[in-house]
Amino acid sequence: MESASVIPQQHQMDLVLAELGPRLRALRRAEKLTLQHVTLLTGIGVSTLSRLEAGKRSPSLDLLVPLAAAYRTPLEDLLGVAQHAGEPPVVQSPRRRSGIAAQRLSHHVGGIQVYRLILPPHQSPAPRRHDGYGWLCVLVGEVQLVLSGRDLTLGAGDAAEFDTHELHWFGAAGETPAEVLFLAAGPGDRLRLRVRMTGEPDD
Repeated sequence: MESASVIPQQHQMDLVLAELGPRLRALRRAEKLTLQHVTLLTGIGVSTLSRLEAGKRSPSLDLLVPLAAAYRTPLEDLLGVAQHAGEPPVVQSPRRRSGIAAQRLSHHVGGIQVYRLILPPHQSPAPRRHDGYGWLCVLVGEVQLVLSGRDLTLGAGDAAEFDTHELHWFGAAGETPAEVLFLAAGPGDRLRLRVRMTGEPDD
């Protein structure tokens, strides 16, 4: 009985992966982007993008998250798993809190939550700490990240991962709003952000 339940799950995953390549290619073409354009937006090498679209590279979260942002598509839609989860699709309108427009892109309960945030300028840092982990990728503008007393500036395409037990805060740097993709994870759902040095091959 145990092995019988594993086979459909593996078959389902195989189907998801088989459909991912053509879906990535279709999304890229719908946005009228070349592979070189996507590389500039995501930092993912052209060869890796090509292999993903051809189904010759297994996807990982650090590849799929920036691609979902570049194609303006929720992760569930990118993977095509919303229908398999048995849940109706949910589109949430942005909600404002303390001047920040937040749009939840994930519709499941628990686990890693994905948000699109528009951060207004001229906010005063108010660091705080709580359980879990945070991961953000800057889509538009510049972001000031305050982390345990360190003050960092992130530009479009930059990403950061941090333990939210540390005192932290982020907001728009400069005179214009910034847009970020933010993932919030509980204590048991830590993300691993792959860091690649300049000039290092991405395969």
